[in-house]
Amino acid sequence: MEFINKNGKGLLLCLAIAIPSWFLGKAFPIIGGAVIAILAGMIVTIFFKEKGSFEAGIKFTSKKILQWAVILLGFGLNLNVIVETGKQSLPIIVCTIATSLIIAFILHKAMHIPSNISTLVGVGSSICGGSAIAATAPVIDADDEEVAQAISIIFFFNVVAAIVFPAFGNAIGFDTTSGEAFGIFAGTAVNDTSSVTACASTWDSMFNLGSATLDKAVTVKLTRTLAIIPITLVLAFWRTKKQNSIEDGKKVSMKSIFPFFILYFIAASIITTIAVSNGISSDIFAPVKELSKFFIVLAMAAIGLNTDIVKLVRTGGKPLIMGLCCWIGITGVSLILQHIQGLW
Repeated sequence: MEFINKNGKGLLLCLAIAIPSWFLGKAFPIIGGAVIAILAGMIVTIFFKEKGSFEAGIKFTSKKILQWAVILLGFGLNLNVIVETGKQSLPIIVCTIATSLIIAFILHKAMHIPSNISTLVGVGSSICGGSAIAATAPVIDADDEEVAQAISIIFFFNVVAAIVFPAFGNAIGFDTTSGEAFGIFAGTAVNDTSSVTACASTWDSMFNLGSATLDKAVTVKLTRTLAIIPITLVLAFWRTKKQNSIEDGKKVSMKSIFPFFILYFIAASIITTIAVSNGISSDIFAPVKELSKFFIVLAMAAIGLNTDIVKLVRTGGKPLIMGLCCWIGITGVSLILQHIQGLW
């Protein structure tokens, strides 16, 4: 009862934004519910600056429910399928992730972009958009405005990729009789799952390939998702070391910063893998995967409510350039490596 009294109003407000955003995201998948929710939250907060009794519930939603979303995301990962696909796509995935993170680090230093937003844009660009940002934000203690900014940047380039890449792939000569090459390209060069799906589905429709491209792209994308694990663990160690270096005589314990929710994410993946290996249909996990996506939309509504849209626009120039450079870098490396491997 105490939990409801403390957090109920804020949770209800977030739900009031998230539920219509979820359905709008289904209607317009190229945009997605998460982006709609974060924009709606930012608009609402223009007229609702003093949150008062809503504050605790909004904070709970933006922090805890975001972590729960990442945990439930694990139920969508069959590690056996990912290992099989990874044999072919892993070199491309590793190189594109490394490229994005290196570009983000260089521009962070060269353009004096704040550390947290640089990390979120680099990780979001390289791994899996909103899900990676959701996993990384609690580890580096990013605030809601930083998360909102990173999500907005990733969204912009997702939309561009989903619209441009099918025509671009045809122009540069991807095989149109098989969805394999373009599926790998979409899975490695497009950030968020919704945009990967839109991009690959367009290619299937253009060349009557059924769902061949989509199946390949989504599997490659899920393989990229596993990179959340090492990235968040490395960031946790880095943050511990950084905190200890700036705290005067105080020792910051790894336990206080360690992203334990990532362990639950791994456990969820293992449960799915064991279940499917023993003949249980992966469809049984579909409702949990949908709940994970809804939790991300719900958390984004809360983050939007804590974000000053005017400040976001005013400070967004340099991070947007960083996002562009990461996106171009990932696209270029994916194409080069596919050419080397003879896939394109």
